[in-house]
Amino acid sequence: MECKSLISVIIPCFNHERFIEETIRSVVQSTYSPLEIIVVNDGSTDRSEDIVKSLQNQFSNLKYICQKNAGPAAARNHGISESKGEYILPLDADDLISPNYIREAIDAIENQKTVKLVYCEAEFFGARSGKWKLPDFSRKLLARENMIFCSAIYRKSDWKLAGGYSNEMTWGWEDWEFWISLLKDGGEVVKLPDTGFYYRVTKGSRRKSTNKEAKRKTVELINSKHKDFLFKYLHGPLRNNRSWSVFINRLSAIFRKL
Repeated sequence: MECKSLISVIIPCFNHERFIEETIRSVVQSTYSPLEIIVVNDGSTDRSEDIVKSLQNQFSNLKYICQKNAGPAAARNHGISESKGEYILPLDADDLISPNYIREAIDAIENQKTVKLVYCEAEFFGARSGKWKLPDFSRKLLARENMIFCSAIYRKSDWKLAGGYSNEMTWGWEDWEFWISLLKDGGEVVKLPDTGFYYRVTKGSRRKSTNKEAKRKTVELINSKHKDFLFKYLHGPLRNNRSWSVFINRLSAIFRKL
């Protein structure tokens, strides 16, 4: 019998009592095995803990960790550090995955050792529906915007080499910075053709709640951590008006020569 690699699904949870059970059950319905599910309670004040502990009576592969509120990046890092899987799938506590997503992703990443990350097509649900139209991956585009949602699959060893998620990014955007850390030195990225990820849209979704200050802090942090990567693809630093970064950097270079 073939011995398959363990995957750890890491679910940070902060006051998600309305959704956490549905999210966990979507993972339990996966056609891939073996897997472990680690819920990291990031200082919730609602009934999230009671719900997860109740589900532990049904699912022996469900683990529970509790920490003081520190943000999703720190919660993911905590869960990954406690995980036993060779592969990691981060999943927010209000999102869902399809039954086949993990199996198809593991097949893709194990068939090619040069592949570092696998994701898939995605759809919105909840307050909004329809396909999530994301641009194709390239490192040049990654230097100025993110096109990979948080629930992509990668090796735990690569998480460690990349230094994990930046705990200080409590304002959001931590996925983008982590993908840069993970991929800037090479490795292939595979996007599966099937829809395997479902992003719940609510009034409080973090993707819609980011603001100018969050963007400014993100640009500042990425510039400080990934200077060589940005100069390679943007010919200079990432600018607050990100889509204009290459133009501004080239124009600045011309003026410096005058």
